[in-house]
Amino acid sequence: MVVYKDSVHEMWQKYRTEHPMISNKFEAWAFGNSAQMANELGGLVIDGIKTGTSSLFYWYDQGGETMPSVGSHVVLLDGNEEAMGIIKLIGVTIMPFNEVPETFAYLEGEGDRTLEYWRKVHTSFFTNECLELGIPFEEDALVVCEEFEVVYK
Repeated sequence: MVVYKDSVHEMWQKYRTEHPMISNKFEAWAFGNSAQMANELGGLVIDGIKTGTSSLFYWYDQGGETMPSVGSHVVLLDGNEEAMGIIKLIGVTIMPFNEVPETFAYLEGEGDRTLEYWRKVHTSFFTNECLELGIPFEEDALVVCEEFEVVYK
């Protein structure tokens, strides 16, 4: 069982008080692979700039992670694993990396929000993940593209 800090449970319970019909099931995670990235990307989410994220399909197909589903909730964590807000998934699409459209790159909210920038930083990020896994990163690797909205902060 995952142990979350008190702020995570407190935020979730406050949200559920306002929305008693939703399930008590939630996830909690931070963006990126460092405290700095978690703070930066989480800030973009809370500010309404970042409304999308992507990850390698490998994590769901081979890595044992649960595939995200529309309607599920996530308590967003900062770099100290404290609650920042709650997001609700409103779209999940699986597609090859090299077919991710400009519109999705914009939703990711990072850098200048162009597809060129998105491909550059995500090629680097996914290549590093694949190196750690001992697998090659290829341009047609499947990625899971998630759209979300902030529902509580």
